[in-house]
Amino acid sequence: MNSKAWRNRVGLEPGDNWKREFSAGILSYFASVYIVMVNAAILHDAGMPLRAGMVATLLTAVAGCLLMAFGGKTPIVVVPGMGINAFFTYTLVHSMKLDWREALAVVAVTGVLFAIVAFTSLYRILSDAIPHNLQHAITVGIGLFLTFIGLQKSGIVIAHRTTFVAIGHFSDPAVITSCVTLILALVLFIRGTRGGLLISMLAGTGMAYLLGAAHVPENTDSGHMFAGYSGVFAGMDWGRGLSLVFWIAVFLLLLIVVFENIGLISSQTLMAGRPERFKSSLRALSIANIAAGLFGSSPAVAAAESTAGIAAGGRSGLTSLITGLLFGATFLFIPLLAYVPDSAIAPILIVIGGLMVQNVREMDLSDLTELFPAFLIMVMIPFTYSIVDGMAFGFITYPVVKLAMGKGKEVPPALYGIAGLFIANFVLHAFMG
Repeated sequence: MNSKAWRNRVGLEPGDNWKREFSAGILSYFASVYIVMVNAAILHDAGMPLRAGMVATLLTAVAGCLLMAFGGKTPIVVVPGMGINAFFTYTLVHSMKLDWREALAVVAVTGVLFAIVAFTSLYRILSDAIPHNLQHAITVGIGLFLTFIGLQKSGIVIAHRTTFVAIGHFSDPAVITSCVTLILALVLFIRGTRGGLLISMLAGTGMAYLLGAAHVPENTDSGHMFAGYSGVFAGMDWGRGLSLVFWIAVFLLLLIVVFENIGLISSQTLMAGRPERFKSSLRALSIANIAAGLFGSSPAVAAAESTAGIAAGGRSGLTSLITGLLFGATFLFIPLLAYVPDSAIAPILIVIGGLMVQNVREMDLSDLTELFPAFLIMVMIPFTYSIVDGMAFGFITYPVVKLAMGKGKEVPPALYGIAGLFIANFVLHAFMG
């Protein structure tokens, strides 16, 4: 293949500097590789073996970045999404009582439907059906939820019989490790240090072992890097595929995946100076989500960390290609990743949660009929420990308060149907006890 054909395959245009693309791809990798450990830990909370979760995360990242390189031709990094992985584990599995294999089936079906949406004009219709305030409120609510999970996993906040939560014991080495790691992560991130979250996670891991807050994991040398993964690859369970709970889960996950990625890809292609590649990037990402269900991961997103590579000069798919190849090389380090303890992972969840809360700046808080439904979503997601229930409060309240104020015409018609679906979900749970 000649040089010109190669440049076309990854979307390099005249004036693009391939050396800058290489360095941008390397930077994007170090900015996002922490997701391998964090996502695997969250999948492990759903019941998936930890090492298998790492393999699934890496395979999804490699496939997603290659699809984006050659399909989207943009410098967008594709990885399992933070926030959506919390929906997978703490809502689909813990709240809706799906087995993690059934939840993988939900991801696979969602990926297929996302592809249908992305390859037609349905993505505009679906996005327009959800008011922007509610879209941003969901992101903020999930950010608060991730923060709460991070505080719990770190031991900084613990469950208590009389006060719901209480401050943990700061004499505990794990709590000390988490606090120091959190402060380091915040300082490095705010200062714009390249790979700051990864550096803080590695420093926290070293500190945890020095203080005795972590122990060497068992069976770290047990053979092949893919050991235990055979039960995860294509491990979807379709036993409840015809149940109402399954399809409610699919619909809600589809809503989150579609409008979160529309916003991310739109802003990232614009930042890269390639807004005309929005459709091709969205389509590439939709196929990556089908692969995520097959590989055994929660859904994939256009990573927010892509902006690090774009800011460094990434403009084409060559950036995401380099990042994908580096994710592939990370398979060699899977045995070492098992040493990273919760006390080093939890602070990263808190930082990511704080970043997601920034979306509150995009919300219209002057209209009370817009404010209160969004407010209910933001607070009820963490307080009910359920993304679905939190969304339900806001989506049901929105048309009610609009109608009460004579503003029923401001409610998109599809939103009445979505509110009805949430009500049906509450009724279903009531009858199921």
